[in-house]
Formats: sequence, structure tokens, C-alpha cells
Amino acid sequence: MRKVIECVPNFSTSDPKVVEAILSEIRKIEEAYILDYTFDDYYNRLVISFVGNEKSVLAAALNASMKAIELIDMKKHKGQHPRFGAVDVVPFIPIQNTTIQDCIELAKKFGKALAEKCSVPVYLYGEAASKPERSDLDWIRKGEYEKLSEVMKSPERKPDFGPTSPHPTAGATITGARKIMVGFNVNLNTADLETTKKIARALHGKKGGLAYVKAMAAKIPEKGITQIGMSLSDFERTPLHRVFELIEIEAKRYNVQIIGSEFCGMVPIQALIDVAKYYLKIDELDKNRILEIAVEKALKKKSELSG
Repeated sequence: MRKVIECVPNFSTSDPKVVEAILSEIRKIEEAYILDYTFDDYYNRLVISFVGNEKSVLAAALNASMKAIELIDMKKHKGQHPRFGAVDVVPFIPIQNTTIQDCIELAKKFGKALAEKCSVPVYLYGEAASKPERSDLDWIRKGEYEKLSEVMKSPERKPDFGPTSPHPTAGATITGARKIMVGFNVNLNTADLETTKKIARALHGKKGGLAYVKAMAAKIPEKGITQIGMSLSDFERTPLHRVFELIEIEAKRYNVQIIGSEFCGMVPIQALIDVAKYYLKIDELDKNRILEIAVEKALKKKSELSG
């Protein structure tokens, strides 16, 4: 049975030439397949989603990360998204015929290899975390890149792999294993960042909002609007429609309206099914009722019987 693992590395760049150089390193690896990538000036961040088997995903993640470390100078980097280094975070996610434990081992192999090859401090997070507090990205990223040298002086901030001080241009890297996550951004018809921060705070799980939700506010200068950028670490327990409804409620307090939304990266079909069931009030809807999935299953079954 074929194993499929997803990797969603986040790099601190929006330079098109650097983006292409990083993507090229993934494309070189046989059996590594890019599903999606996004980058923009306001977050100044590149997010790539690719899949493969354990061997190809590891090779692609390492090659892309080494190229990013070669080309990105964090001393010149500015962006609205929290970041830790040139290669900010590299999560591994089980998709098919694999487990979270497989991804934990893969993250450890990646972290050890990157630290050895590039002399970059590497921290393990999520399910791969070496200590409970390190499961949280916010805890690891405390102070962000600008305070990395100071923060790393504390004994409890010693990295899991590599040197105990930042790389001179690449900072530090975080890697780990996690479940499928939904990146969901909502645009608001206001340029007032402080208002958007208040709405984001009401959503953020650790600030009194919804469980499994992290939310931040960002400006989109070219459009004169603001955006709430979110990550939903468990979309089954906190579904998209619940997040969307709360945003609408909070936005009304400030006479603000939602004018659009987008996914950052890939979205699991179950998340969309949940939204359809809620807003269309569909009693019975699951993956088996989706035309494309039903066709794929039928063709696969016929192929197995004839083979």
C-alpha cells in the first residue's frame, strides 16, 4: 500500500526569484508532487504544500530548506506574520497509509539533517515536541527573529538539534508533525488594523475564543482593507461555519463587514462538506455522495477486479 505524507513548509520570502528557486528544488525530486503554493508581500511568506512518500518528502523538504537558507537573509526580512527564521516551520502530516508516529520520526530526521548540513538551530513542535510547552508554535516563536539571540540564551530554550545560537542569516527553524490543518483567511471592509485585532482576539483560542483556532490581524495595503488570518488545527471539532459565524457577530459590533475569504493551502473536502451541511441544511451528506469521489472509487474498484 502506497504511503502518502504531506509537507507544508513556510519560508520567509515573497521574492519571486527566491520562490521559484525553492520550488525548483522540490520539483527535482522524483515522487514529490507540489499541490499548491502561495506568497504575498504583506505576510512576506511562502507556503508550499507537497506530497510524496517518506523518502521523497524528506529529500524535497531538505533541498528546499537548504536553498532557502542560502538565499534568504533574515536581517533584511520584514513581514506581518510571526516568523522565526528563513525556514520558519516545516510540518509533516499523515495523509494515506501512514501514521502520526511516522511523521514524528520524519520530522526528527529532517531536523537533525538540516541542523548538521546548515548549522541552523532546529526545534521540534506539535506531536513531535520534546517537551509539552514546545508543542505550541507561539511558545517557540516568542520574541520572533528579532529577539532570537536573547531568547536562546535561556537553558529551557535550547534547540533539539544544532547550535545553541541563531544562524547569522537564517535564524532558526521549527519542524514537527500534526494533523491536517485548515488555513482560512477572511477579509474585512476596514483599513483599521486595531479593530481587526479586536475581532481576531475574540477568535483566538488561547485568548478566550474558539478552541483549535489561532487568529491574527494583518493589513492588505494595496486593497485598503484588513484580513484575519487563521489556522484551524482541528476543523472537525471547531468547524469553519462556527468560525465564520463568530466573525460576523464580532464584526457587526464595529460596523464592519466580511467582503471575502480564502484558503491558504489545501483544504480537506470534509471541511467543505461540513460547511455545506450547515448552510444548506442538508441532512445526509458525506464523501460518498460527492460525484468525483464516487467516480474515482468506482474506477478503482473496477481496476482492482480486472487486475
